[in-house]
Amino acid sequence: MLLAEGLTHAFGSVRALDGITFELPAGRTLAIFGPNGAGKTTLLRVLAGLIRPQRGRVEMQGGRRAIGWLGHQSHLYGYLSVVENLRFWAALYGVPRAEREVRARVVMEQVGLTDRAGQLVRTLSRGLLQRAAIARALVHDPSILLLDEPFTGLDLAAAAELRRLLAAAVRAGHTVVLATHNVEEGAELATDVAFQRAGRFLHFAPRADREPRVIADLYRAALADA
Repeated sequence: MLLAEGLTHAFGSVRALDGITFELPAGRTLAIFGPNGAGKTTLLRVLAGLIRPQRGRVEMQGGRRAIGWLGHQSHLYGYLSVVENLRFWAALYGVPRAEREVRARVVMEQVGLTDRAGQLVRTLSRGLLQRAAIARALVHDPSILLLDEPFTGLDLAAAAELRRLLAAAVRAGHTVVLATHNVEEGAELATDVAFQRAGRFLHFAPRADREPRVIADLYRAALADA
């Protein structure tokens, strides 16, 4: 379960979050859509505990250690190999020493990087780097995943694999929040959708049985009416 209540945050005169409130039960996926500058990244960073909101609160089952975070930076060390990075982050997340290698191998297989385990991160292509960053976010088996533009840099096969991974995580009871510019791709994964603009949710509701293209039409209409 993830609860946000009255989240407000400004950078100088720019209000990035303006009283955002929502509740997302376990086993749900919230896709947040909005134009550049809507405050999506700020919202995810507040949920992840990377920014303290000026007002409001966040509550989540399992606390901060339950979070898997994927932002615009990979947070991987270029002069370490993929598997060395994953072992390091597993340790930071508190994964027991005896389980770190196993978790690293599991997530590398999940994102298709098993044959790149020993490759230095600084030599990876943009798409492979994104896969490695996704593996880092998953290495401690988090119950809440916060993903900012997770499909950036992925080819079609890797994007399809990520969708499969996220769908499996939700079926297993995990909670997912993702922000993306690709409305139809995000809507395909979502159980709930939100349209954000100028720090506010213009719309927050279950997706129901709406087709992704219908969600895209609703999104465009909401921005036009705002």
